[in-house]
Amino acid sequence: MSDRLDSKLEAKLKDLEGRFHELARQMSDPDVVGDRAKYTPIARSYSELDPVVVKYQEYTVVLKELDEAEEMLRSSDDPDMKEMASEECRALGGRLDELNHALKILLLPKDPLDDKNVVLEIRAGTGGDEATLFAEEIFRVYCRFAETMKWKVETTDLSKSEVGGIKEVVAVIEGDRVYSRLKFESGVHRVQRVPATETQGRIHTSAITVAILPEADEVTVDIAEKDLRVDTFCSSGPGGQSVNTTQSAVRIVHLPTNIVVQCQNEKSWHKNKASAMQVLRSRVYDKMMREQHESIAAERRGLIGSGDRSEKIRTYNFPQSRVTDHRIGVTMHNLPSIMKGGIGELIDALVAHDQAEQLRQVRG
Repeated sequence: MSDRLDSKLEAKLKDLEGRFHELARQMSDPDVVGDRAKYTPIARSYSELDPVVVKYQEYTVVLKELDEAEEMLRSSDDPDMKEMASEECRALGGRLDELNHALKILLLPKDPLDDKNVVLEIRAGTGGDEATLFAEEIFRVYCRFAETMKWKVETTDLSKSEVGGIKEVVAVIEGDRVYSRLKFESGVHRVQRVPATETQGRIHTSAITVAILPEADEVTVDIAEKDLRVDTFCSSGPGGQSVNTTQSAVRIVHLPTNIVVQCQNEKSWHKNKASAMQVLRSRVYDKMMREQHESIAAERRGLIGSGDRSEKIRTYNFPQSRVTDHRIGVTMHNLPSIMKGGIGELIDALVAHDQAEQLRQVRG
């Protein structure tokens, strides 16, 4: 027996379908089309409902075909017809189950932050030089993944190690639904391999921390100038003599929270200040979110940890060419592809796990 929608869920879908058609009518109204302030939110709502309605309409078509096939199976006396109807019932029943599940996923409450850009922060943890080298590699992984997603990555602060690795990097990633794809990356990432400097071939374990913060705009977080201390200093980063000899780098302290942000990537003081404010708003916003939702704070602290080897969400084992995400118990044996930015399959697994947990809670 196929898994059909319950009456409450079907009623909700019918209401959404009616709302969808009403939005379509409004979008064809000349008064709405000529008023961007009216048209934009209507078009956004229409776009959000479109995949739900399309899937529900497919569901109703398949359900009708299944009912017809089941009726034929019950009423026909012809063995060949009954066999054909039986095969059709199995195929349509399987498709109906898939559509039922897909509709439940589409109706799950949306994370209001999913459409946000993000601030990515990576810091080397335990492991010395090897940790900084791994931090540099993981940053490159996210940059390459961003390229495949057609996202824009802008580095706002970068501290290099003597061996060419990264002690700390802060970058803003902008694009379509960036937070929805990267929000599960926060935590301790552990690497197991033989470092290039290891003379006896021993495997070392090092760790880095990754934090994904939803970007906050000026409307979301109001930061008063009186609450800021802005310092300038000479940049120590790349960029040539003009960068290193002018007071273009910016350090901003948010006095109420004591959050410190600095940016030295640009030659212009004004651009560095704007970038630093962008990151500062996101950090203040993140602090506000954590204070308002202590349960989220506890989860985030548990995920990110301190950068110690024993705290981990994911392990990259180079000798065995595997990556394991410890939260969902998934292991993939395609480490070279992942290190080239191929993390989409791993992210899909994390998203699917989160959706399954939400469905389980709804049922419970």
